[in-house]
Amino acid sequence: MSSDKSFLALRLEGPLQSWGFDSQYNRRNTGLMPTKSAIAGMCCAALGHTRGCEKEQAFLASFGKVQMTAIAIPRNGTKKDLPVRRLQDYHTVGGGYDPNSATERGSITVSAEDGKPRAKNGQSLAVLTHRQYLTDASFGVLLEGETSLLKQVADALENPVWGVWLGRKTCVPTAPVLAGLKDDRDMALRLLIGEKSLQIFTRQEDVKDFADGRDSLPDMPGSFATEKRLFSPRRVKTWQSGEKG
Repeated sequence: MSSDKSFLALRLEGPLQSWGFDSQYNRRNTGLMPTKSAIAGMCCAALGHTRGCEKEQAFLASFGKVQMTAIAIPRNGTKKDLPVRRLQDYHTVGGGYDPNSATERGSITVSAEDGKPRAKNGQSLAVLTHRQYLTDASFGVLLEGETSLLKQVADALENPVWGVWLGRKTCVPTAPVLAGLKDDRDMALRLLIGEKSLQIFTRQEDVKDFADGRDSLPDMPGSFATEKRLFSPRRVKTWQSGEKG
């Protein structure tokens, strides 16, 4: 790679995906496009950076300068493209177990600060959550940035330290996430969409100037530290399928 700038192509395919951008407490919604925070988290996991560590901080500072393009690529069915739908899971944790029973105590996954199961009047309390997923979705993500940084990410995705997921641990990729690293944008795009025109796909891109964007998403990560997660707005523009960029 002789250029100072490269293009990293990522392939995001799986039966379930979840790209949270406005999740609050027990409601975990998903957007229709991969978020930059999720892609950054995926890279940090592949690199083996623990939450809030100095290496993570340095990586996220560099990653903030990377330009991201997310492309919605329809999945082919037997007769037509598969429609992408939102699936909502009514999820309970800890309900129905007796904290005073030695045989059931090990099944309780929700604990209070003292390490004991949360309970009231001898009965464990269930934690209820509503979690959204996308079904039958497929995306291509193109990252444009400094060659040394993207080469490091590409190597890590080829042999990740920790698991790589599509937004959540329940969302397992069904294809290798790493599509390839190129020093030419068009060559990198071919890894994701072949010879097809980018204009036929719905896609979302980072913009350099605020006036060029249409939406601001709170998904630019500054820290993934559990006790102090930090995010800033990211200005983006979305083109629908067939709309010229």
